[in-house]
Amino acid sequence: MTSSTPPDASARISIQADQPKAISSDLFGIFFEDLNYAADGGLYAELIQNRSFEYSSADHPDWNFFTAWELMQQRGSGSITLETEAPIHPNNPHYLVLTVEGEVGLRNTGFDGMVFKAGDSYDVSLFARVLEGTIGELRVRLERRTGEVLAEAVLPVQTGEWGKYTVTLQASADERHGRFVVLVNGSGSVALDVISLFPQKTFHYRPNGLRADLAQVIADLKPKFMRFPGGCLAHGDGLDNMYRWKDTIGPVETRREQFNLWNYHQSVGLGYYEYFQFCEDIGAKPVPVVPAGVCCPNTGARFNGLWEQGQQGLPLEAMPDYVQEVLDLIEWANGPVTSTWGAKRAAAGHPEPFGLEYLGVGNEDRITPVFKERFRLIHESVKARYPEITVIGTVGPRPDGEDYDEGWRVARELKLDMVDEHGYKPPDWYWENLQRFDDYDRADSAVYLGEYAAHDIGRRSTLRSALAEAAYMTALERNGDIVRLASYAPLLGKQHRLQWEPDLIYFDNVAVYPTINYYVQQLFSLNAGDHYLPTTVRFETDRMLAVSCVQDSRSGDLILKLVSRSDGPIHAQIDLAGVGGIKPTATVTVISGEPFDENLYSFWHTHILTPVQTAMPAAPQFDYVLPAHSLSIIRVKTM
Repeated sequence: MTSSTPPDASARISIQADQPKAISSDLFGIFFEDLNYAADGGLYAELIQNRSFEYSSADHPDWNFFTAWELMQQRGSGSITLETEAPIHPNNPHYLVLTVEGEVGLRNTGFDGMVFKAGDSYDVSLFARVLEGTIGELRVRLERRTGEVLAEAVLPVQTGEWGKYTVTLQASADERHGRFVVLVNGSGSVALDVISLFPQKTFHYRPNGLRADLAQVIADLKPKFMRFPGGCLAHGDGLDNMYRWKDTIGPVETRREQFNLWNYHQSVGLGYYEYFQFCEDIGAKPVPVVPAGVCCPNTGARFNGLWEQGQQGLPLEAMPDYVQEVLDLIEWANGPVTSTWGAKRAAAGHPEPFGLEYLGVGNEDRITPVFKERFRLIHESVKARYPEITVIGTVGPRPDGEDYDEGWRVARELKLDMVDEHGYKPPDWYWENLQRFDDYDRADSAVYLGEYAAHDIGRRSTLRSALAEAAYMTALERNGDIVRLASYAPLLGKQHRLQWEPDLIYFDNVAVYPTINYYVQQLFSLNAGDHYLPTTVRFETDRMLAVSCVQDSRSGDLILKLVSRSDGPIHAQIDLAGVGGIKPTATVTVISGEPFDENLYSFWHTHILTPVQTAMPAAPQFDYVLPAHSLSIIRVKTM
């Protein structure tokens, strides 16, 4: 819906700068879920797909242990088998046995091809052991898709126990659709596992690290926190598929891989240590989410669309061990190096505590007796052992309904620190619900708006959707004393590998494509405050203008946000009452366009909306003209 606001529409905006209200300094953050190939094939920089031969039809009906690999027999003959006897580690039970006569190779095309850059270095590692016969050497290569060799090295391999072999390759040319090859020469059989290829230029040059350009675009949001690893991924498709944090730490060859309920695979190379490290690298507080002792309410629906099993709970006799697992997570994150789990964190390379403050328990769960009993056990144990940790409960998948009501009843009964509200709605809903949190009881649990996005026609990332979210974010700032955290969802989507839209950031193997919605989130994060200034708006047309004003106590800046979905400009008279003194020049940052504009990135169409910043005069009273369909952020410096 758009307005018929006349071209000469005017508004009066009064801000009581001398009546600040303290609000959350952690308000705007991000939510990462391994959805849309966000981890493997995305943020996690590993270039080889199915490096441990753990793929199966549980991941996807058409997959098996050799998916993404190809057997090359040009200079010899060979065969492959999948074996489980004497693996590298029980958590990594499968490995490949290659039987060769002559020279036989394995080729991996990665996740829709591999991107190599001329002069860049790539670290190869693999585990191997000769089983029988004579194996002369292993040769590893980077190739173009045409077969031209871009780099090559030899790895001698020994008979006997598993050994890890490493070498660094330097690409001689650029290639967008590259592949990796390992060639085995000899007569006999060799076992291979965890064949890995990493660019050395990961984000912050971390080993086993993150794709640098994609991680940087996330870092540029300046999020105050990051929620991970889900979402539905956290509680999993069945009890055996629940995300168990202990399975995701330690050397990658000892981690337990599993299917992803979004119909692909989790190598868990991006595990809890990497999540916490990334949070630290970008200055975001970690918000891990652990299952509440129950699996996803949609269990059994992945391939057949039928909810045959639904929510299930861990047996009550298993709950003491599971509760201890949750307590161990907090010790791992915050404990001293002298503690059992703090020592494991230190052994991984991080002796200092991570400083965990928030812990999510559950995600969009049905608030059933099975859930409530298990949630209560976890909550009571965490608060008894670690009262300083803010426990975040769940009130279901929607901002209303049976689970929402029952979830809030449980929250009040247990006096929860915070609850996680979710909601995906059309753009109009956000404009119509700008007062949603105004009447929340401040004596109740605080709110984390953990997943939200305006779903426009066709699930497109339009300016209209972005402005609806911006309007709602002004209401979150106004209610920042009760709404403590908020994050758009989902964060990432890989082109041609999508299970859910819209997403905040799209990407492919070559580049990263921020949406208009991304820039709105970034502007609010970069211009956040820790005090809200009471604001009165007088405007003739209802629900066409949303306004908030915050102050950053560190800089003293007053930050005014104005969102218009009017078809024409709005002339605003702005009064900063109670300001002791302001500097004569302010900055204004604007993003504007047509309602159905979206950032389209292609060879033929590069229509991109990005914020534009300019200087403007500032005074205790000043006029400002809001462009049609726009977000404006005016930053005023005080003296």
